[in-house]
Amino acid sequence: MNNYSINIKPFGKRAILIEWPKQVNESILEDILDFSNSFQNLNLPNWEMSAAYNSLTMVNNIEDVEFKEMEQLIQDCYSKRTASGTKIQRYLWRIPVCYDAVFATDMEEVSKSLKISTEKLIALHTSSQYTVYGIGFLPGFMYLGGLPTELEITRRAEPRLSVKKGSVGLAGKQTGIYPQDSPGGWNIIGSCPIPIFDSKLENPCFVNVGDKIQFYKISKAEYDLRKIETEVGIYKLEKTPLNA
Repeated sequence: MNNYSINIKPFGKRAILIEWPKQVNESILEDILDFSNSFQNLNLPNWEMSAAYNSLTMVNNIEDVEFKEMEQLIQDCYSKRTASGTKIQRYLWRIPVCYDAVFATDMEEVSKSLKISTEKLIALHTSSQYTVYGIGFLPGFMYLGGLPTELEITRRAEPRLSVKKGSVGLAGKQTGIYPQDSPGGWNIIGSCPIPIFDSKLENPCFVNVGDKIQFYKISKAEYDLRKIETEVGIYKLEKTPLNA
């Protein structure tokens, strides 16, 4: 178990921000999640935590925070952790994507810019297991790290006013899925027929920070079928435990 140099600071009257070294690094993310689990095991009421990349935001939903007192508690909890063997289960999710031209509005432009064929682009995009480093911007929007360097591309010069729900895009060193219709500046290369966020469910977003995602290619006919299966509630996503 690693212990990093962490920076603890107030983040408003009811929140605390803990920062780890400013790196996109799976070992740092794992350390954040391990600490979050250890803190939750203290069973202190009213605390909600949100991890992303190299930080953890801790919010008390009921009362103002006595910062100095909590700072010491956090430091003690972090430094005295033990490998308890009770890590939260994480999963590899296999998610279908249709790269058909009807959805992949930027595919041709991206292929030309990256100087690779569309077939190579799809092969590269589906070859990686992406780490979920954060969920935000929109409810259920996953920030996925691990994009092959050959697919790194700048955001669109002019963002679109509306990007369709399910659109799969590339931007910088990341890929992701738009969980709702939204403005956006990512380069769209396909569409996912499976809802990533559903406010009607008890657990609206099935994915958690620290999970992994692998995309696989489906045809337009398969896309239409998956949409129907999802709407009637019979489609089941493939998932594999990561720390079984």
